[in-house]
Amino acid sequence: MNNIFIQLAIILGLSSALGYITYKLKLPLLIAYLLGGLLIAVWGIFDVKTSQALSFLPEIGLAFLLFLVGMELDFREIRSFGKPILISGMLQVFITAIFGTFLAQSFHFSLIESVYLGVGLSFSSTIVVVKLLFDKKDLSSLYGKLSLGILLLEDLLAVVILLGLTSTTSALGVGIAQALPIIFFMAKALLLFTLALVLNHYILGTIFKAVSQSQELLFLSALAWCFIYITLSILLGFSVVIGAFLAGVALANSPYHLQIGGKLKPMRDFFVALFFVYLGTKVNFTHIDSAYPLIIIFTLYAVFLKPLIFLLLLGSFGFRKHTIFHSAMTLSQISEFSLIIILVGMEQQMVGESVLTVIASSALLSIAVSSILISRSRQIYQVLSDFVGFFERGHKAIVLKDAQHELKDHVVLIGSHQVGEFLIRFLQKEEIPFVVLDFNPFQVEKLLAEKIPVIFGDMGDPEVLDVLNLEEARLVISTVPDLENNELLIEDLRSRSSHIPLIVRSDSYQEARLLYKLGASLVFLPDVVSGEFLVETLKNHISDRGYFNKRPEVELEKLSRKTLAWQG
Repeated sequence: MNNIFIQLAIILGLSSALGYITYKLKLPLLIAYLLGGLLIAVWGIFDVKTSQALSFLPEIGLAFLLFLVGMELDFREIRSFGKPILISGMLQVFITAIFGTFLAQSFHFSLIESVYLGVGLSFSSTIVVVKLLFDKKDLSSLYGKLSLGILLLEDLLAVVILLGLTSTTSALGVGIAQALPIIFFMAKALLLFTLALVLNHYILGTIFKAVSQSQELLFLSALAWCFIYITLSILLGFSVVIGAFLAGVALANSPYHLQIGGKLKPMRDFFVALFFVYLGTKVNFTHIDSAYPLIIIFTLYAVFLKPLIFLLLLGSFGFRKHTIFHSAMTLSQISEFSLIIILVGMEQQMVGESVLTVIASSALLSIAVSSILISRSRQIYQVLSDFVGFFERGHKAIVLKDAQHELKDHVVLIGSHQVGEFLIRFLQKEEIPFVVLDFNPFQVEKLLAEKIPVIFGDMGDPEVLDVLNLEEARLVISTVPDLENNELLIEDLRSRSSHIPLIVRSDSYQEARLLYKLGASLVFLPDVVSGEFLVETLKNHISDRGYFNKRPEVELEKLSRKTLAWQG
């Protein structure tokens, strides 16, 4: 059973069978992967400790996943929420670590073991959350950005805490000798981050432009860059995850990042599945009889009490209850990073195998439960909406133009980027009253500077939709391609009025048909619009070479005028 192909056949075959069952039960596929790993370990199908398939392939999945996340991340948006992310993330880690330490000591673990358990309990799973946000297409939502910011902060804190815990094996005191590794780590982290930005600005653009004529070469060059930066990260003492993420960040503003991401996603799905199978194999039943009460308590804390802490902390910054609920729900599990911390502690003989059993079992259970809750978070929110409302403080997350006109017989425009920009200019030119809804703080600031009426919020938040006065609207337009949010918008608008025209965007024929059935007045598909434009152009000019020879100059002039008009 040591042959890698036999092991992959077993892993993928078992995962596919379990995946079909979970799919039919409308459960996340992630649960099938975890259960597959658990069954492989329990049945002893092959030795997971010496498995070639599970030794390094799962880590490649983590690298691809974080590389893609980095490419889709706009650090300016994350930075705009810096204060709530920093304070909420750090306070939650501190509160949970203290609670977990005292709880573990009450179960007769030593002080060192209790600290490791407390720290392990405090972190949420970046990999699980990103996977589920990708599946739900919510990575770019307001709550998705908040959650991702907190998770990235927690990952950095995990490395710092790991350095602090392993700097001495005899005491938890902090002196110069213990502080130096942490200071050195922070300096290296700053260097690694700065280097990614510098290389992107001065070197990567030239390289990718040179290879962009070949899709295959572009893809291989992107992979080479990813693994080169991961190698640099490892040499500086960082994890594969940090290196892959920063490699992706360096390409975030590249014009080729969408092409690279499209090629990489199928590979990511394969390797990430192996990672969760690997995670499922980490549960050791040897010490589970004596540890199961603590395992249950840790799981309950991660799934229920940790989200309550985030509700309280994020609510204090004025975010709406919809946003704080989904952010808190998303962070309701124990991280795979916690396993790494415990494994390092075992290597240094600071903790016993029973500690790994507690964290691995709690992580597995909390990930399974939280993935189900996250996949059904919208239905749960409808039930708990009034309760979550107690955590709201001041609604600072909604920003209206100071001299807001009365919203009546107006157009509601959801999404101000790209397509939205053209619609804004049209509405201004025709002097039609309108209001914009957007959750991108930079877009909101830009619109406010132009004295355009704008609301900062998430279209998935029913309370935000209330502010738009949809009942009095002349027309509602959504330029956002997210199916679930557009479904909610249609449902909300049709519950208020059956005759107000609603235009929504879709990126597929199947989704467009569904949106029409739900009550959309018009569904526009950008690819279809582009195709119709090209067909019309060819009808009129297919034999006119002079027309096409003049187009670059004419179109570039148009683009320049539009860019200048938008920039003010």
